[in-house]
Amino acid sequence: MKEIYLKEINNQGLSVLEIEEAVKQSIAGKSLKKVLLVPPDFTRFYSNAGLITNIYYHLLKDNVIVDILPALGTHEAMTKAEYEEMFGDIPLDRFIVHNWRTDVVKVGEIPSDYLLEISDGLWDIPIQVEINKLIMDPSYDLVISIGQVVPHEVVGIANHSKNLFVGCGGRDVINKSHMLGAVYGMERMMGKDNTPVRKILDYGMKHFLNERPILFVLTVTTAPQGKTHTHGLFIGTERKGFEMAIELAQEKNLIFLDKGIKKCIVYLEPKEFKSTWLGNKAVYRTRMAIKDAGELIILAPGITKFGEDPYNDELIRKYGYQGRLKVLELFKTNEELKKNMSIAAHLIHGSSDGRFSVTYAVKKISKQEIDSVYFKSADYDEVVKRYNPEKLSAGWNIMPDGEEIFFVPNPALGLWIDKNRF
Repeated sequence: MKEIYLKEINNQGLSVLEIEEAVKQSIAGKSLKKVLLVPPDFTRFYSNAGLITNIYYHLLKDNVIVDILPALGTHEAMTKAEYEEMFGDIPLDRFIVHNWRTDVVKVGEIPSDYLLEISDGLWDIPIQVEINKLIMDPSYDLVISIGQVVPHEVVGIANHSKNLFVGCGGRDVINKSHMLGAVYGMERMMGKDNTPVRKILDYGMKHFLNERPILFVLTVTTAPQGKTHTHGLFIGTERKGFEMAIELAQEKNLIFLDKGIKKCIVYLEPKEFKSTWLGNKAVYRTRMAIKDAGELIILAPGITKFGEDPYNDELIRKYGYQGRLKVLELFKTNEELKKNMSIAAHLIHGSSDGRFSVTYAVKKISKQEIDSVYFKSADYDEVVKRYNPEKLSAGWNIMPDGEEIFFVPNPALGLWIDKNRF
């Protein structure tokens, strides 16, 4: 098929009509009977994938069976309200919930010699690659993978093959890819292509999905004032579209600062961030900009738990965010963490390793619970009396008493870097 690559003109963003026309072109002339749409879940609300999924559904529904498999990964299933807000009027019975423990089939293995080569000798445990059985179902004429290209703490840059192998993947590939990223070091990878984790996902595309009819639909977005702004749309089967999207995301979603941040305030929108599993993006995405001995205050009115499912939540409560060296020490001797590598990796990613303090200001979870996992805690209502997200501007702010802070209204949409340090 013809590759479709669109970029905004004069920073105006792509219009809905431009997006609709591109989507129409991507399936024009195709003889289709059954299609699987694979968008992200609600944690990528500002990707514009909801709109794109809705457009595909309405173009296809009269003549084609359309199933929708949100790429949940290990996240909890979406609610009815979330489906409706993100995907509009698509009937709920068209959505299928991915279960990363039970809904997968093995498609291959990534060998230890290749893993040693790409990880600078840091990882040699083979990875069993499992993926949701629907993606391998030959009754689907086309699998359309929809999502946002944006900096990511595990893979470097999110989407493309990650949407399939992690978002719709099984235990081994999720666990080991996350642990590989943690061992290799996320500050070596964030915002970059061709990281070790990206290479294993590309290996999977080349060797295990090369005969599947997969079309990638990739967006690059920001969300000024909470409204999605689509800078680019890249549709096709070739990796070139992904690489073009990476270049645009590096331009739009990497924010280089002239100096480090002494105090950073991050706001987590409650409908999007309900767990520290997701909320710790506030840590991942700002850590390369915060000064040593600096302070990160996370305004988290919607946080109610740590993990996205009860077992993950239990393990996070048990071990906490103790820092990279301590977690790696525990990992060597602890069978529970060895069997749940994505948890161990998450605990590493979520800690500042003592370089700066992390305070969660909360409403719906107790301060004692926050303290128990090695974060500092504060009362949300008290903190917002001084740092009100409705009155702060994105970026640098000077408080009435002269204090300088840096405000991030949504950590999921960027990566902040002190250019002098990194």
